[in-house]
Amino acid sequence: MKFDCDLVGKVGSMALIDKKRNALSYDTVARISQDLLPGDIWITSGAVEVGRLDYIKRNGAEIEGDAEDAKTDYSAQGQTVLMNTYRQFIDPKYSVRQILVEHQHFNDPEKREHLRAMLLRAKAQNAIPIINYNDAVSCEETRNLEIMNLKLKSAHVVQCVDNDETASQIACLMKAKTLLILTSTDGIYTDSKDKTTLVPVIGGKDIEELIKNVEYYQTLCDGASRKGANGAKAKLEYIKEPLYNGTEVIIASSQYGIREILSGSVPCTVIKTY
Repeated sequence: MKFDCDLVGKVGSMALIDKKRNALSYDTVARISQDLLPGDIWITSGAVEVGRLDYIKRNGAEIEGDAEDAKTDYSAQGQTVLMNTYRQFIDPKYSVRQILVEHQHFNDPEKREHLRAMLLRAKAQNAIPIINYNDAVSCEETRNLEIMNLKLKSAHVVQCVDNDETASQIACLMKAKTLLILTSTDGIYTDSKDKTTLVPVIGGKDIEELIKNVEYYQTLCDGASRKGANGAKAKLEYIKEPLYNGTEVIIASSQYGIREILSGSVPCTVIKTY
């Protein structure tokens, strides 16, 4: 099977936070950044939470008032911190490009193709794209209305308010060989409270059996790493579309490097046909 991209990867917000320091984990960003190569496409969450922590650090308190407005302001502040940190640790011989996306970039055929062409050019131009959802200009009320109108016209509508969905859609758009999702845990568990129940492989002899097995593990998933997150169950839902395209999916911890995860030398959950 021919793939147009070797790796699409994503890291979650809480996987980027040093809980002891209550701050962005520079070690985690460095570990990710040092493994990124032209041809890789990276989706980063964390703008809102990093922006919130950065604001508190500088002002001694959180932003007061409307929660949606605060999310907008935190995101705009956090984006600068995130991109500066990725740029600091990615090999200086590579360019770094920030790309902010919203649902319309996936629901409109012309915008999809424009995004795809830009991502394909990045490899040839020795550049690494860093993608995030554009929280800073996305109003929930307007977005919900736009999504509702789209659903009147099409049964398949991409929302992308969760970067797990964004990563899965990028993997589909680029026909990626591997989709790597980094979290604050080692992967999928049969019992989230028992770390000995990590599932190393979710497989199937064909795509129908694989999806059936993925849906079984969805029934065992509960909880999320933070308020507003959708958790492992949603991750398993979003990855179904890339799996249909032949993409191998790996869910792993951000405490490991990308290349050691891909080599199979650390614990993780691999999801693929046999």
